[in-house]
This record gives sequence, structure tokens and C-alpha cells, in this order.
Amino acid sequence: MKLRGKQKRFLRAQANHLTPLFSVGKNGLTTAWLDQLDGALNRRELIKVSLQQNTDVTTEDVKEMIESQTEIQVIQIIGKTLVLFKQSDHEKQRDLSLKVAKI
Repeated sequence: MKLRGKQKRFLRAQANHLTPLFSVGKNGLTTAWLDQLDGALNRRELIKVSLQQNTDVTTEDVKEMIESQTEIQVIQIIGKTLVLFKQSDHEKQRDLSLKVAKI
């Protein structure tokens, strides 16, 4: 699902109250980390990821890896926090993506 500007704005508003569930530390980015991220997004559809101070990667590196290797879309980057969205593979858990589709 390719998102338009209004849809991204809606998702940013929904993510405002969320706290980061995942973080990138000194171990950096791994495929196992990406698999866990993908699984969490199948359950929630919208999450935040933060970068720890001791990490060697930048937010742009994280964004590039996530978008190139998965179907996850980076909605917003604020400082060292990324807001991520992916339509759930399970139809019962597509509450947010159904709202986004109506926009």
C-alpha cells in the first residue's frame, strides 16, 4: 500500500502517543531484528523504533535497510526515532490500515 500525504499525516497523529517498542543498539541492524520488527508490525501495524546513543548507524541507514529489505514504510523520522507502518498480513488485525484506506 503506497501512502499519500493525508494518510501519512493521519498515521503520524496516531503514533504521537506511542512509545518506542524496538531500539537499535551497538549490535546494529541484523536480519533477526528485522524479522522481529516485521512480526510486531503484523500485530500492531504502527510502531516506533529508537536509536540508542551507542549505535554506529544513523536514522537514514536504518530507514534505507528497512525499506529495501521489507514492505515496511517509514512514516516519519524525528531525531533518533522512526515511525513505521505496515499493513498486517492477518485480516483480523487490520484496524488501522482500514482507516487509512478510507482517507
